[in-house]
Amino acid sequence: MRLVNQIKGIAAQGLNSLYGIEVLPESVLVNLTNPEFDGDYTIVIFAFCKPLKKQPEVLGNELGTYLTAHHPELFTKFSLVKGFLNFSITEQYWLNFLSQNFEDENFGKLSCTGNCVMVEYSSPNTNKPLHLGHLRNNFLGRSIAEILKATGNKVIKTCIVNDRGIHICKSMIAWQRYANGSTPHSTLTKGDHFVGNYYVKFNDAYKAEIELLKAGGMLEEAAEKEAPIMKEAQQMLLEWEAGKPDVIELWKKMNDWVYEGFNTTYKTIGTDFDKIYYESNTYLLGKDLVEKGLEEKVFYQKEDSSVWIDLTLDGLDEKLVRRKDGTSVYMTQDIGLAEQKQKEFNASKSIYVVGDEQNYHFKVLKLICQKLKLPSADGIYHLSYGMVELPSGKMKSREGTVVDADDLVTEMIQIAKQKTEELGKVNDFTEVEREELYQIIGLGALKFFLLRVDPKKKMVFNPEESIDFHGFTGPFIQYTHARIKSILRKVAQESASITFSSLFSLLPLEKQLAIELEQFPSVMEDAATENDPSKIAIFTFNLSKTFSSFYNEHSIANAETEEKKALRIMLAKLTAGVIKTGMEVLGIKVPERM
Repeated sequence: MRLVNQIKGIAAQGLNSLYGIEVLPESVLVNLTNPEFDGDYTIVIFAFCKPLKKQPEVLGNELGTYLTAHHPELFTKFSLVKGFLNFSITEQYWLNFLSQNFEDENFGKLSCTGNCVMVEYSSPNTNKPLHLGHLRNNFLGRSIAEILKATGNKVIKTCIVNDRGIHICKSMIAWQRYANGSTPHSTLTKGDHFVGNYYVKFNDAYKAEIELLKAGGMLEEAAEKEAPIMKEAQQMLLEWEAGKPDVIELWKKMNDWVYEGFNTTYKTIGTDFDKIYYESNTYLLGKDLVEKGLEEKVFYQKEDSSVWIDLTLDGLDEKLVRRKDGTSVYMTQDIGLAEQKQKEFNASKSIYVVGDEQNYHFKVLKLICQKLKLPSADGIYHLSYGMVELPSGKMKSREGTVVDADDLVTEMIQIAKQKTEELGKVNDFTEVEREELYQIIGLGALKFFLLRVDPKKKMVFNPEESIDFHGFTGPFIQYTHARIKSILRKVAQESASITFSSLFSLLPLEKQLAIELEQFPSVMEDAATENDPSKIAIFTFNLSKTFSSFYNEHSIANAETEEKKALRIMLAKLTAGVIKTGMEVLGIKVPERM
């Protein structure tokens, strides 16, 4: 059991024994003691003063005296600052903690819960390559999946590919107009980039045609509708929906080019899925649920035959669920896919990793599923995240101004190479080892920078800032891990299995490191509960900082005594293990040497 939970349980039992009141452990607030006061952990007692009709000083002294007397194995002393009851934890507790866990590779992970959770992320369109925004989505989705796995859940990683619609037809029309039969192979271009180039060409041509029509006297709104290239794309969409063979053949061919490109990017950045859904297979889902909703008066039909749901009493508005011509809208498809996923995997929770511009959509989706009484409804959770911008501002796909994911990854690896070589510490590495290290550092810097921020917040990405070996970055943590592994190699023959004397005491930085390490399982649990990888990123960074401070003041190999050496080896081993586990669930590798 985690120390905070032990203290909560002991405090609840103490209040019960002293005053005969029933207190649940979870109602006791326990924090780390403020550094300016004496102690390690603090029980906040304000909430119990009023019902017990006791002043904080009286209650604090009575409870503190009782707990130190009845739990000498845990508490050595207490002090009281108003309603904050501060306790010092015994040295033996920390020694036992380290002895029991320093070689445990699974420290921080929790046992199986039996829950099944689905995490959907990436969700690319097949008309363009992945960009910087997709990277934040992929890194968030995969890290949440790994955190949930590490905390005992069965996880299904899924992706919905938006492979149909007018945007796909735009790239197809542009290819027919301008490619002269060229392919990714003939032009030596990665498939997703190749198709994305034609999406940009379409929009360039569309703008030019609009201007030409406007020059002929047509109003802009009419010109946008009458532009020949847009009419061609709309006609192609109708032909695709009708199953016209040559259109379907071109659609499959161009999508295959894109998938080949996506798979290369996914492999490079470490993204994978257990199940991929394609919108071309799911866009007809949900039609039967519309009929069910009409029968049960969840939906209503207007005179033009369109079907709607009225959510005004829920604080929202009216929402279309089927067009007047009988075709589905995105909401209809998402309702149907939610039902299909539930039938396939019976997940207790379904997490959608989608940007915050879709907040309203997912509120409506969950509400409609609940009103239809679908088994999947209550488990729907929208992991909403803020957009990524550059110092220069927002990105726009159709104008070709986005930051391409492949280009960014290549740039990050190049920056990692430059910064590492400036430090001059890889001269004894082989060429293969150096290239692998640059990739580990470059990708680690990119992932950490995008994951260290609360998902809900917008962020600005700066490549140079993300690779700083001394800042709040992935490379700093990676360097700390490599440094610890180097230290441990030097003391590999030393034994950490020493019985500590009863007079043994921890120095402040030794204790601080032990306290932080003990919190790791709780941080993992919090990150899983709140779907927030930044909690692990911040914790791992702070732990690395604490270890650096500790090692700058205290030698391991030349410790003052054999007991001290054994203690510090334990601290180093557990720190390295926690850093590795923490970074792994973020999708970041840590090198043994740097």
